Amino acid sequence: MAEYEWQRIARTVEEEIRSGRIPPGGALSSITRMAETYGVADRTIRRALRDLRERRLIETLPHKGSFVVDVLPPTDPPGAGVV
Repeated sequence: MAEYEWQRIARTVEEEIRSGRIPPGGALSSITRMAETYGVADRTIRRALRDLRERRLIETLPHKGSFVVDVLPPTDPPGAGVV
C-alpha cells in the first residue's frame, strides 16, 4: 500500500524525535518552513502534525508552535493496529 505524503513526513519527524535529533521539549520548525523543506502544501504538514499529536509525540501550543513531549510513548510494534 502506498504511503501518503503526510504519513512519510510524520514518519520522518518521528524518526528525528526518537533519535534525539529533536529532543524532548524541542521545537519543531514552523508549518511554513516544514512545507518549504518537504515541498508540500501547508495542509499536508498540518495533517502530519495532527498524526504526531494523536500519537502523543508532540503538543501544539496556540501561537507558540509544536514541541516534542517530555516523555515519549513506546513505539508500536510492526503491524500494530493493522486489522
